[in-house]
Amino acid sequence: MTTRFPELHRRSLGIGLDLPWGAPTGWATDASGQDSPSPALATFAETTLSRQSHAFVSWQPRSRGVLNLADYTPAWDALLGSLAPSVTRALHHTALNLAHSKRYDRSALLDFTNALIERYGFAWVNEDLGFWSLNGKPLPYPLPPLLTDDGLSVAVDNICECQEALVVPLLVEFPGFSRDWSLVMGPWDAYDFFREAVVRSNSPCTLDTGHLLSWRWGQGHRGQALFDALERLPLDHCFEIHLSGAQTDGERFLDAHHGALMDEQFTLLAHLLRRCPNVRAVTFEDPVLTADGQMNTVSATSWAALQEAVAEWLP
Repeated sequence: MTTRFPELHRRSLGIGLDLPWGAPTGWATDASGQDSPSPALATFAETTLSRQSHAFVSWQPRSRGVLNLADYTPAWDALLGSLAPSVTRALHHTALNLAHSKRYDRSALLDFTNALIERYGFAWVNEDLGFWSLNGKPLPYPLPPLLTDDGLSVAVDNICECQEALVVPLLVEFPGFSRDWSLVMGPWDAYDFFREAVVRSNSPCTLDTGHLLSWRWGQGHRGQALFDALERLPLDHCFEIHLSGAQTDGERFLDAHHGALMDEQFTLLAHLLRRCPNVRAVTFEDPVLTADGQMNTVSATSWAALQEAVAEWLP
């Protein structure tokens, strides 16, 4: 069966945004209880996002109450309605919980996600292959899957369930392995585990450069060895590559999302662009914004370097 890739027939450079509730660069609620993009986010959307080929926004629950589309549409209509029609939109999910080992009913969440897709014209959905919640309680940072045979089996089942239910393709993302945040359990190498999960579910996928480096770094690899073993990944299934701020601190690798891209991320990006025949989207994830809706100096420097790095790859 042919892998169902998103309908994006050009090579594209874009930006992805995490959108927490109550954050200076996320969603704001005024004194009357009306939700809207924060002033910084609204300005950034109008002046920068609207100039991009594609953009993704991250969905986070408004509360732990029953899902209701009307709780989200005031803020989301204002943000996405301000984007130019030429911008391809995508949704970064945070609740599909693709690695969760206990099977449960996702039908309400999947119906809600399809309603978001239909309303805002999202071309694909993306989520890290991990645990985003345990027994209904959200985690502060997604945990990677259990790297075991049973963990693989349940991950494949969860992915297939979501692929079948969603009206657009689900991109399965290689998870992060930040030390002191992530628990690594099981005998599988994460590259092999991820390849099997993607191939068995016949899914398109996202390769996040910081996440890949975090795994290799945590396994003790340094220097050129950080870029070895890429052939063990599902390169033919890769549709999107993410780059978000990362750093090392002694022996720790931090998936910091602070806007500063590492030299190693650009090296890895070059390897992936050469070896992933179906990649169409490169995304700068979570630039840090100033109060006036611009990228801060660190993020702007990374963004300029990324634009230069993909200039020959873009059409």
